[in-house]
Amino acid sequence: MRRSLVIASGFLMSAQAFGAEPSIEVHRGDDASLFGSCVPSLIAENKSAETVEYLQVDVLFTLANGEQRDIELGSAYREGILFPIAPGARAILKQHLDLSRALGVPCDQVKSRRVVGVLCQAAGGRHCASPVSAKP
Repeated sequence: MRRSLVIASGFLMSAQAFGAEPSIEVHRGDDASLFGSCVPSLIAENKSAETVEYLQVDVLFTLANGEQRDIELGSAYREGILFPIAPGARAILKQHLDLSRALGVPCDQVKSRRVVGVLCQAAGGRHCASPVSAKP
C-alpha cells in the first residue's frame, strides 16, 4: 500500500509540474517590421492531449492616433495546407499579409492589444475540447 501511495504522489507531482488543466496557451510573439509596418505574431503552446489542426486568434489593435485595427493571426491559411500543432508542440501564429490589411504603422505606434476572438479546430473540423487562453 505504501508503494502505491508513493507512485500516486509521483503522478500528482508530475501533473502539477505540467499544469493541472490541459490547455492551449497563446502569448505574444516577436513583432517584425515589413516596409515600415508592424507585423505582430503570437506563440501557441499545445499543452493538451489533442492535436490542433487550425488555430486563429483575432486581435484588436489600438493605434497611437486612436484608430483600431482587427487582425487575424493564424497557424496556417484557413483554406490551405494545415500545419497541425501536436500535443506538447509550439507554433507561430502570424498574419497573412496577402489576405489582410497590414497595420500600416510602426510597432511603436501600437498602444494596446486585445483578443476579440479565438477559433480552435481539432481533427475533422470539430472544436477543440481543451480551453484556449490567449494573451496578446
